[in-house]
Amino acid sequence: MEFKKEFTAGIIIIGNEILSGRTVDKNTSFIATWLNEKGISVEEVRAIPDKEQVIIDTVNELRNKFAYVFTTGGIGPTHDDITSESISKVFNQKYQYHKEAYKLLENYYKNQDFNEGRKKMAKMPENAKLIPNPKTFAAGFYVENVFVLPGVPSILQVMVPYLDKIIKNGKKILSISIDSALRESVLADGLSEIQNKYKDIDIGSYPYFKDKPGTILVLRSVDEIQIKNCETEVKKLIQLYK
Repeated sequence: MEFKKEFTAGIIIIGNEILSGRTVDKNTSFIATWLNEKGISVEEVRAIPDKEQVIIDTVNELRNKFAYVFTTGGIGPTHDDITSESISKVFNQKYQYHKEAYKLLENYYKNQDFNEGRKKMAKMPENAKLIPNPKTFAAGFYVENVFVLPGVPSILQVMVPYLDKIIKNGKKILSISIDSALRESVLADGLSEIQNKYKDIDIGSYPYFKDKPGTILVLRSVDEIQIKNCETEVKKLIQLYK
């Protein structure tokens, strides 16, 4: 299933804690599911460390390949939160306090110590546009086609809906899951023939081992008629081995 570039996206997960295994990434699934509903195909996901040049190089590569790039992580108050400054360098923009973002945080921390770390969360590229954060008021931002979000899943999830009117809608990506209860190797040849027939449908094969081995087949497409026809043929294939 091929998508025009205008309906593609890449996701960059930034953080040493992800690469070390200390933190489990939940953001990719959430963002990808949301984008699928909008008809945007996630073509690539990268997990990278908190290293400035790696962030710059990766963002530059993906923003030229895809219509949209989403980064998560590295926009907090500590020394290793370097995503915002790195994005500033991607676009050759000054890294500075965003007046609105600063005011939001100043009001949020008015009865607390509004220290340098907290102020740091209002620093971003000079031409950045804000992504509201109704939970902790530390805004995300975007520049051109790069959207910079926090790494904490509960915060990211309340911010993403604010992008609904900014991200272009394509055709909704439909998905059908079929539990074959058969070994993957049994279905391999037949699935290849069906896939060759339905080139605009992604057919994924995912084996599992419960009481006995089986395979979940997942069909993905933007064409409702084609995916239904393909589903019928896949079910007929399965029945041959029952």
